[in-house]
Amino acid sequence: MSIAKPLPHDAAKLHVTGAARYVDDIPTSRDCLHLAFGLAPIAKGRITAMNLDAVKRSPGVVAVLTADDLPFANDVSPSIHDEPLLSDGTVHYPGQPVFLVAATSHRAARVAARKGDVTYAEEEALLTVDQALMADSRFEDGPRIYEKGDAAAAIGAAPHVIDGKFDLGGQEHFYLEGQAALAFPQEGGDVLVHSSTQHPTEIQHKVAEAIGAPMHAVRVETRRMGGGFGGKESQGNALAVSCAIIATLTGRPAKMRYDRDDDMTVTGKRHPFKISYRAGFDDDGKLLGVDFLHLVNCGWAQDLSLPVADRAMLHADNAYLIPAIRIESHRLKTNLQSFTAYRGFGGPQGVVGIERVMDHIAHDLGLDPIELRRRNYYAAPDQAGADNTTPYGQKVEDFELHEMTAQLLDSSDYAARKAEIADWNAGQDRFARGIGFSPVKFGISFTLTHLNQAGALVHVYQDGSVHLNHGGTEMGQGLFQKVAQVAASRFGIPLEKVKITATDTAKVPNTSATAASSGSDLNGMAVKAACDTIRDRMADHLAQRYQTEPAKVRFEDGNVHIGDEVISFDEAASLAYQGRISLSATGFYKTPKLEWDRINGQGRPFFYFAYGAAITEVVVDRLTGENRILRADILHDAGASLNPALDIGQVEGAYVQGAGWLTTEELVWDGKGALRTHAPSTYKIPACSDRPDVFNVALYDGQNREDTIYRSKAVGEPPFMLGISAWLAQSNAVSSFGDAFPAMDAPGTAEEVWRAIRRVRDGV
Repeated sequence: MSIAKPLPHDAAKLHVTGAARYVDDIPTSRDCLHLAFGLAPIAKGRITAMNLDAVKRSPGVVAVLTADDLPFANDVSPSIHDEPLLSDGTVHYPGQPVFLVAATSHRAARVAARKGDVTYAEEEALLTVDQALMADSRFEDGPRIYEKGDAAAAIGAAPHVIDGKFDLGGQEHFYLEGQAALAFPQEGGDVLVHSSTQHPTEIQHKVAEAIGAPMHAVRVETRRMGGGFGGKESQGNALAVSCAIIATLTGRPAKMRYDRDDDMTVTGKRHPFKISYRAGFDDDGKLLGVDFLHLVNCGWAQDLSLPVADRAMLHADNAYLIPAIRIESHRLKTNLQSFTAYRGFGGPQGVVGIERVMDHIAHDLGLDPIELRRRNYYAAPDQAGADNTTPYGQKVEDFELHEMTAQLLDSSDYAARKAEIADWNAGQDRFARGIGFSPVKFGISFTLTHLNQAGALVHVYQDGSVHLNHGGTEMGQGLFQKVAQVAASRFGIPLEKVKITATDTAKVPNTSATAASSGSDLNGMAVKAACDTIRDRMADHLAQRYQTEPAKVRFEDGNVHIGDEVISFDEAASLAYQGRISLSATGFYKTPKLEWDRINGQGRPFFYFAYGAAITEVVVDRLTGENRILRADILHDAGASLNPALDIGQVEGAYVQGAGWLTTEELVWDGKGALRTHAPSTYKIPACSDRPDVFNVALYDGQNREDTIYRSKAVGEPPFMLGISAWLAQSNAVSSFGDAFPAMDAPGTAEEVWRAIRRVRDGV
C-alpha cells in the first residue's frame, strides 16, 4: 500500500538535474512573440498624453497595444472587474501596466517598453491605512464586525486590562519561477494557454472574456510551478490574457514572463495590517474579553482582499477559548500594489494579533507565556463543554493542543533550557537569548463554500497502467505524488504504474484554485471516487467470470484476488477490456458539513482544524540589533499523513517562510508609493544559513476525526504560523534588557530589534 510511505517527490530528480519543464522551457517556434508592459511611474493620476512612436520604431517590435486596442474586456480581476489589464486613462499605483509591447525577443520587448512617452497629471496618493481610513477609501461600505458576547462589558469588568497596537508588514512571495505564460493560437479562433498558475480555470475564464469566446474555446494547461505560495492564484491573469490577445490578433504564439524587478513591482503581496487590541483578564491570566481592530491595506484593487480579511478575523482566536470577543476589520483601498493571496490567506495576520496579546498578558502578570496559553486553550474533546465555540459559532470538537504542547515541552527540554537561558543572560551585557512559543489552530476549507469541490479523470489502460488527472496544481508541494499514492492504493498496485499528467481544463473542468491547503483533501477524494468506480466495475466483471461475489474480489500487492484465484492487475485490466468494461471514470468530491454566513460571521466555515506548536530560541545583539535563530522544535498535526517525508518538508519550509516574514522580510515603499525593496539585494528572504542550527521537526501521531482522504490533514498553510514563535522569541530576548514590555512591530529586523531594545532600556 502506497499510503503513509515517506516517498520522494515525483519530480525530485527532474528538479535537481534541471530537467523539470516550466512554462519558459516549453519549445516555441521561431515566430513566437515576446511581451512586456510599459509601466506607470506614479501612484495616482491621469494620463494626459501618450506618444508611443518610439516604442513602435524600436527594433523587433511587431505590435503595441493600449486599452483602446483591446478587442473585448479590459479586465483581469478575480473579483469585481475593477482591475483593467491596461490603464483606462487613470493610474492607481506605481507599476500599473499602461501599454503592451509584442516583439521578436524578450529583451527587445523590455527595451521597447521603456521608450514610451507618457505624460501624467499626478494626484495625491493614499499610501497608508491611516490615510485611507481618514479618506474613507475602502472596499466595503463600512467595517466588517464579528463578535461573541459583550467584549466591552467583559473588559470593563475585568481585574486587569492591557492595550496596545503594532504594525504588521506584508511579504513578497519570492517564488523561484517568476510569473509566466505562453499562448498558442489554434484553429477556429481557439487558444491553448500554458500558465504558471494555481488556478487554471480562472485563467480560462479571464482569457475567454478577453478574446470574446466561450470557455470551451480556451484550454489551459499547467504542468508545474516553481513555487506559488498564493502569488499565482490571481496574479498570473494579466500575463495569460496578454498572451492570448496577441496570439489571437497576430496568429502567432505569444510568451510573457516578468523579470524579478518587474515581478516584485507589479504583483501583489501579503496584506500589511495595523492591529490594535484591548484585553481584559483575571488574576490567573484567563481571558475575559478581547477587542481587536484590524486595519487592512488592500492596495488599489479588490482582488481577494475581502476573504483574506475575513480569514484574519476567523483566526483572531487562534487556539484560545475567549468568552467575549469583538473583531472589527476595515478593508482599505490605497495606491499600492493590489495585495493578494499568500500562504495562510490572512490567517497568519489574525493569529499574530492574539499571540501578541498572550505575550503581553504573560509579561504583565509575570507568568510563563506557555503556561498562560495552556490556561486559555480550548477544551480537549473529552472535556468539551457547551461553550467550546469560536467567535463565529463553530464548535471546536477536535482540539489536540493540550497533549501536543505537553509532548513538545518534554521533547524540547523546555523547562531546563528556559532556566539555562536566564542564567546565561544574567552573565551577559551585549547579547541576550530568548525563547518563544506559538501554537496554531488553523481552519481547513475555502470560506467561499462553493469552491470546496474537486474533479478527477482516471484511465486504466489494457496493459494495467494508470493515467491520472485532477484539478489540483503542482507548485513543488508534492500534491501530484500524494494523489498518485491514493490511486495506487485504491488499485493495490505499485506507484510506478500510475502516471499523473499536467492539470488541464480540457480534462477536468471548473476547478478550484490549489489554495486554502485543500489540494490533497479535495483532489485526493475525487481521485479515490474515480478509482473506486473503475475498481468496482472490474470487480463485478471478474466476479461474474470466476463465479464468485464482487465482495470477494480484492486488489492488493499488484494482484487481484478473486476468491481463491489470483491474477495480476495487468491481466485483470486486459480481461476487463476484452469484456467491454469501461476502464475510464470521472470522480467528484464536495466537502461536507459546511455552512457559512460571512456577512453575519456565523456558521461552520471549516470542515476541521489542523494543529501545531513550535518553540524557537534566538540570540540578539544589544549594540546592533542583529539576531539569529539558534534552535527550533516543532510538533505538527498532519493527521494520518499520506506521505510523512513530504509533510515534514512542508512543515520545515513553512516555518522558515513564516519566520522570514516576521524577522527579515521588510517591504519598503518611498513617499511616492514606489517599492524600494524590489530585488534580492534589498529584500531579505531567509537563506540556507538562516535556518536554525538545531531544527527538530516531528509529526504528531494521530488521525483526522473527520472523514478526509485516509484520515490525513492539510499541511500546506497551518505550519506557516509556527514561524511566529521566532518573533516572540525576539521579543523575549529584548525584554531581558529592561522591565517594559517590548512592543515590537513586525518584521523584527535588526533595526526594529535595536529600536525595541532602546525602548525597553528607557522604560517606554
